[in-house]
Amino acid sequence: MKHVYNFSPGPAALPKEVIQQAADEMTNWRGTGLSVMEMSHRGREFTEILATTKRDLRTLMSIPDNYKILLMQGGAIAENAIVPMNLVGKKPQPATIDFVHTGHWSEKSIEEAHKYAKVNVAASSEDKNFSYVPARDTWKLTPDAAYVHICTNETIGGVEFDFTPDVGDVPLVADMSSSILSREIDVSKFAVIYAGAQKNIGPAGLTIVIVREDLLGHALPICPSAFDWKLVADHDSMFNTPPTYPIYIAGLVFQHVLRQGGVAAMEKINIKKAALAYDYLDSTDFYINRVPAANRSRMNVPFFLKDESLNQKFVAEAEQHGLVQLKGHSSVGGMRASIYNAMPIEGVQALIAFMQEFEKKYA
Repeated sequence: MKHVYNFSPGPAALPKEVIQQAADEMTNWRGTGLSVMEMSHRGREFTEILATTKRDLRTLMSIPDNYKILLMQGGAIAENAIVPMNLVGKKPQPATIDFVHTGHWSEKSIEEAHKYAKVNVAASSEDKNFSYVPARDTWKLTPDAAYVHICTNETIGGVEFDFTPDVGDVPLVADMSSSILSREIDVSKFAVIYAGAQKNIGPAGLTIVIVREDLLGHALPICPSAFDWKLVADHDSMFNTPPTYPIYIAGLVFQHVLRQGGVAAMEKINIKKAALAYDYLDSTDFYINRVPAANRSRMNVPFFLKDESLNQKFVAEAEQHGLVQLKGHSSVGGMRASIYNAMPIEGVQALIAFMQEFEKKYA
């Protein structure tokens, strides 16, 4: 069987060791005779898994004690509603939310927020087709905003924040679905971090929310109980039945990252992987990347063939070489190589070797 490298933007590849451990434990977790999928979420076995998973995430991200870790459902799309329903209640109504619009996922957040508050697009990169992050000194912020929202990495455009913005006393909220655990950050500079798990953490179905404690307890009356962060925190993420198996897999991934040396070690590898990809793209005019170097994503590398009539051949021949899920998002076309934490550097090297071969064949 040929080796396959999965460049899917999400649900994305998981570490091979994690998949193997999950397979080994599928029908008999630690001699219990049970699969994690069939355990009671309130039983001793699963509560042990839950506690370990949250503890390891706190260690990996150096999450301060005054932040709660919530393990929820609904993905980042649901958090686009859950975040405003939990945060705008601290302000006189109607409250204002500031957004930095850097692409597709920022736009999703903005569209949803209109239902709960006034929206101010404080900065946007739409003028250049969302190919960059607007400089902080260009943002037109609302002094008494409920919060400022950013998406730290836009998976479709391949644009990533290379800085943590200072927004003063206004809470900073970040969708980190596709960059969490890929680089070191100072959690204390954010009021809320949320992330769908299916990029760097585990299978779809789990959403991580890291929220500063002083922001709990202000949910709007219309907020469903299962999405009220204070209720979720008070019930240790078990107000309703949590996504037990995705939590278990996330826990295995956290342990894997710890064994690799933590987030700092992952960041070093990610820098090397991204440099390999972009250095090659910059060396040829057969392929094109349109993102300025300062804002290029380390996680998602979009590129276009100069002759786009070759797109189908590129995808088909790449698959023959075991390089799968390279087709770009339908809204922008082209190609996209997602190189999250679980993508080994050998996968990037194999992709570049194929791209060089394809260029020689069709240039």
